[in-house]
Amino acid sequence: MGQDRNLPPSPQPFVAAGDVAPVRVTSIEGAAEAGEIWVKPMIAGTEMMLMEVHRKKGLKDPRHAHHDHESICYLVSGRMRVVIGDEEFIAEPGATWVHPAGVEHYHETLEDSVQLEIKSPPRKTWG
Repeated sequence: MGQDRNLPPSPQPFVAAGDVAPVRVTSIEGAAEAGEIWVKPMIAGTEMMLMEVHRKKGLKDPRHAHHDHESICYLVSGRMRVVIGDEEFIAEPGATWVHPAGVEHYHETLEDSVQLEIKSPPRKTWG
């Protein structure tokens, strides 16, 4: 991706959930998504950003890696199969995981799910 993927810091230190419109994701790291996923990029600082991710049952992300940042995720609701490198687990509400920079990973949504994701540094990896 030759474009600048850095996200500028949010113009204000407080953002209400209703003030952020969800964005339909059609690709991650340039690979096409097969299923329904929506992202709400809630707020960004200079070193990190917080997103709310809504995934529909049946969604399976393409296997991908983020070479310029890491992500930490928290599952709010639903169930997901999470594969990071050679490890796999079933995430249920309250589960947390990390996508280290450069490590391939993907998710398979077993039930409609909502997750929170922090990216550091802030990056827009979806299209």
